[in-house]
Amino acid sequence: MADSNGSSMSFGLGFLGFLLGGVIGFLLRPSATLIGQLPFRTVITRGANLSGLERLLVPTAQTSFNAMLVGAIIGAVAGVVAGRSMGGKRG
Repeated sequence: MADSNGSSMSFGLGFLGFLLGGVIGFLLRPSATLIGQLPFRTVITRGANLSGLERLLVPTAQTSFNAMLVGAIIGAVAGVVAGRSMGGKRG
């Protein structure tokens, strides 16, 4: 029989890990030459909102988005694993 308390803990910690991992991935995103790190709006749209010469920053925006996404996925997996291990089996 499934333990609903353990499942909710896994879900909660997974969601928290997703958020924290996404923030860490965003903070550790690569910088563009002479500009620095791109703003959140540019990163989250993967550079779709850029025009003119700014279009040269699209690869950096895509890489930044990928870093944020990888951080969020790793955080979510770590949170679920932590939730499952903390939930334990009840006999």
